[in-house]
Amino acid sequence: MEKYSAFRDPGTGIQPFLTPVPPLGSSIVAKIALPLSYALGVIRTTLVVAIAAVYLVFVSGVCTILRPIPPVHRAISYVLTAFLSRLSLFVLGLWWIPVEQVSRRRGRSSGTREPWLPGAGDLIISNWVSWIEILWLAFRFDPIFVLPLSSNPVQQRDTHLETRATGRRTGTGSAAISPTTKPLAQRVNIVGFHKASLLRIIMSTGRTPLDASSGNYSSLEEIRSSANRPLVVFPECTTSNGRGLLKFAELFKDCPVPVKGFKVFVMCIRYDPPTHLSPTLSHSITSSLNPLPHVFSLAKTLQPLTMSVRLLPPAELPSSPSFLASEVVSNDVGEDTLTAACSGLISQLGKMKKMNLGWEDKVFFLKLYREKQG
Repeated sequence: MEKYSAFRDPGTGIQPFLTPVPPLGSSIVAKIALPLSYALGVIRTTLVVAIAAVYLVFVSGVCTILRPIPPVHRAISYVLTAFLSRLSLFVLGLWWIPVEQVSRRRGRSSGTREPWLPGAGDLIISNWVSWIEILWLAFRFDPIFVLPLSSNPVQQRDTHLETRATGRRTGTGSAAISPTTKPLAQRVNIVGFHKASLLRIIMSTGRTPLDASSGNYSSLEEIRSSANRPLVVFPECTTSNGRGLLKFAELFKDCPVPVKGFKVFVMCIRYDPPTHLSPTLSHSITSSLNPLPHVFSLAKTLQPLTMSVRLLPPAELPSSPSFLASEVVSNDVGEDTLTAACSGLISQLGKMKKMNLGWEDKVFFLKLYREKQG
């Protein structure tokens, strides 16, 4: 959409924030099945809300009385979280979720499946596209989720004019050439994190980091060193539509590579493009009842939903003694080699292009989007 062309990544041509739509053309089957799909959507959405209520009552409520007995509390909380998370995905139509280890060196599925077992204080680094992967992570690892806080509110740089072809690229001069003003957000440091419950991070999906004045925060190392479970970190700091990889925030400036003292696990989530019968699972634009409208859009689909999870084998992780950062990153990555390495690894795992747009740019995109919608 031309009105959002300023938020198209200039290097790749990807618009990472708009919701993907099916190909042009109408589907007779989808129109005929519309009453059935809406009825199914109401039923499934009601079930998902009921599951969330059960989680809130038992895991966030009743289980708290077991905290004086940590092993028992951890075991019961994990079983309930895993069961309810997977049940939610099943109800929505994600009946089977393929998980594969993909070797970077061979560029294909690893023949020998190595144990992928993040422990207490280990980090799981992933791209962030939807709340769907949050449920999957909760099901598999029962991790601690963290949300970033920025040093100060995002400011807009001085706009500049650039020439952009808005017509056809025919090579004959027929393309309409017009100057467009492209806002560029200033990069902002992430100064800390705070823990987020499963429901809170699901509700925060698609939002951008708050500034540090909005609440207390801790460094990632403080949270990691006292954690009794693995931590999930999304270096993009917000969701994209999954077509590319947003610019990672520099979160690991003081961490040498290879990483010592804990393990860093790297993974990538991929979702299929939408069709007339299957909506996009990506969730890049928030709503007032976030993410309930998106839940309904998935719940009313009449065919199974699909996603894939790609894991980097343990021998190729940044915490492996044999890991060589020079194989993944260039020499001009600055102070944060680990962040650059994780960005490169996820890009290779998911065969995704890296973009220069980051979460700061999404702040202004969401502002413009709401102005256009309102």
